[in-house]
Amino acid sequence: MEKVRLTRVFRFEAGHALYGHDQKCQYLHGHSYKLSVTVIGIPIKDKSSPKLGMVIDFGDLKEVIYQQIIEEFDHSMMLNVDSPHKKTAHYLEKEGHKIQKLNYNPTCELLVIDFANRIQKSLPSGVELHSLTLWETKTSKAHWYKQDNL
Repeated sequence: MEKVRLTRVFRFEAGHALYGHDQKCQYLHGHSYKLSVTVIGIPIKDKSSPKLGMVIDFGDLKEVIYQQIIEEFDHSMMLNVDSPHKKTAHYLEKEGHKIQKLNYNPTCELLVIDFANRIQKSLPSGVELHSLTLWETKTSKAHWYKQDNL
């Protein structure tokens, strides 16, 4: 096979609060997130293509991730609106803050699943999402692998 995996790393800042958590994460707080995105595909063989030899141009991959993740989540407060945080989200949004109103608790695990779904829908034909790693802190991360979700 001639499949190749490409990885690009992104960073963004965001806050969250985990409804029902029994420790400090129940309170509003923030993280410097790091997201590693790995795609897989066969390099383009069409000699007339400006993308000859590429699975996907790194710039095109960057554009997908910026549109689907970074622009949405960077410098936002992520809150579960199926919880009492709905009231907080409404208030903060009314005050001009950037709020991500999620229908799930914004844990690292559920965020990486959400991100995988968003990214998969936006990749060009012939390019598949292989894996994601989302670091919430320097020492804590969640992994998503397509292979685990077939």
